[in-house]
Amino acid sequence: KCKQATYTIQEVVTKPVRKSPPPPFTTSTLQQEASRKLGFSVAQTMAIAQRLYESGKITYMRTDSVNLSDMALGLLKKNIHARYGESYYQFRQYKTKIKGAQEAHEAIRPAYIDQESIAGTAQEKKLYELIYKRTLASQMSDAQLEKTIVTIAMSTASEVFMAEGEVIKFDGFLKVYRESSDEESEEQSILIPQVKKGQPLYVKNIEAVERFTTHPPRYTEASLVRKLEELGIGRPSTYAPTIATIQQRGYVVKENRPGQERKYNVFMLYQQAIQKIVKTEITGAEKNKLFPTDMGMLVTDFLMTHFPDILDYNFTATVEEDFDEIAEGTLEWTQMIDRFYKPFHRQVETVIETSERSVGERRLGTDPATGEPVIVRMGRFGPMVQIGESDGKKKPRYARLQKGQHIENITLEEALNLFRLPRTLGTFEKADVIVNIGRFGPYLQHDAKFYSLGREDDPYTITLEKAIEIIQKKREQEKNKIIKKFEGDKEILVLNGRYGPYLSYAGNNYKIPKDKEPSSLTLEECMEIIQRSTRSSEAKAETKKRESPVDSGENTKKGTGKAAAKKATSRTRTTSRKNKKTK
Repeated sequence: KCKQATYTIQEVVTKPVRKSPPPPFTTSTLQQEASRKLGFSVAQTMAIAQRLYESGKITYMRTDSVNLSDMALGLLKKNIHARYGESYYQFRQYKTKIKGAQEAHEAIRPAYIDQESIAGTAQEKKLYELIYKRTLASQMSDAQLEKTIVTIAMSTASEVFMAEGEVIKFDGFLKVYRESSDEESEEQSILIPQVKKGQPLYVKNIEAVERFTTHPPRYTEASLVRKLEELGIGRPSTYAPTIATIQQRGYVVKENRPGQERKYNVFMLYQQAIQKIVKTEITGAEKNKLFPTDMGMLVTDFLMTHFPDILDYNFTATVEEDFDEIAEGTLEWTQMIDRFYKPFHRQVETVIETSERSVGERRLGTDPATGEPVIVRMGRFGPMVQIGESDGKKKPRYARLQKGQHIENITLEEALNLFRLPRTLGTFEKADVIVNIGRFGPYLQHDAKFYSLGREDDPYTITLEKAIEIIQKKREQEKNKIIKKFEGDKEILVLNGRYGPYLSYAGNNYKIPKDKEPSSLTLEECMEIIQRSTRSSEAKAETKKRESPVDSGENTKKGTGKAAAKKATSRTRTTSRKNKKTK
């Protein structure tokens, strides 16, 4: 259809568009925006905000309110007028959209509206700047844009092509702040040239690109906070601890996962000829996303089976509403506890009597070598594969799942592979070469030494020849690591490390001065460097000890030397923290 067609402008629609600024930060929106713009975790954002609040630079950071005080609004008006002119100011009052919001504190804003920047760490400066710009933008004028939609008709079909573009006529709040989103759009705004209805167009080229549907995106910490807020689960003070807890307990992990290469087709009409081009793209890559673990899925399945009411989203929201009523004095807390605890306790007693260990257990098949069943389940130390029944005559064999393997999708073949290790590849220099998987990944063992395998080396298929090559390469690297050693004292070594040359002696490392050539160092010079470094460390420790006040009397007898200094320092820090809270 496109090949022989002629093209004309069917319609040109131009309309004004206004964009309004976002409201000032609440706890959840600060966490989300700091994650998107600055890459901060939720816990990191709250820790930095806490320091800014304690040092008097921002208002209280645990709030669900979008309101600003009258004083702040007046100062913002004055500041915007002076900095950008009256046309950039617009008074605004925001209303929270969150159900059950308490609004006990005003929105998060700079303590001093006219303070554009602060002294502090790089992270504190970045977060403060984000809060400052968002607060300022919240009282600025709308951005005014002009959006143009062009419809292009083709002579051989009823289908049309559409082109959209927009230009900024007045930047308004965009002069200060642009809000980010979790879904990054592939489409960028384009500037459309002046065209008119009925104008003919000439084809340069037309592309048809194959596209695939994608699964819903996994949660980031920021998007999970937004979802919790939407569902009415938790309060501003509980978002960060909740997300930290599910990670600490091993229910979810935050990590990056590489994508997979995928081919897609592009059909191009160029000079009246259609060409097919096969391109590749990386799909499915995940960055800083939250992934459920086997433990997390097992716990969730168990709770959903036995405590569906507790895990219902509405339950937490209802409890929060009860808390609000208790705070308002319209509900007795004893009534609320009684209403919840009695049925919950009965439920717990029933589950203890009837629940079985087999929750989350999968039977994969039979081991061809022994005829025993192969089971994957959650064990005391994590997900594992078991060959044989626990109540059988023979003791079952166990193997832990490796990183990337999961209870719900591991196959029988993959499970049996886990029992092939450790594997003896053969002998080299009259010693066995063994391949195995340990705590830190796959490795080789030879002559009481260990050699890590690279990502490209599969422990299940690696050959003896490849293993010998890895061992010899590692030996060569170790050999090149030693720049110089001394006959007079074999414990002193001049080594080449990750960050440059250094001295090694008696298990300690020492920095080589910049004016010294490592390869030409003498034994006497090395000893001098070591002694000088030791004296410097001892002097610093002694100074620290003198500066740390120790309680008189009994406490001074409890320890001497480093132990006493350490205890004294600990007491001093504790006292300092207490004094700060008192203030």
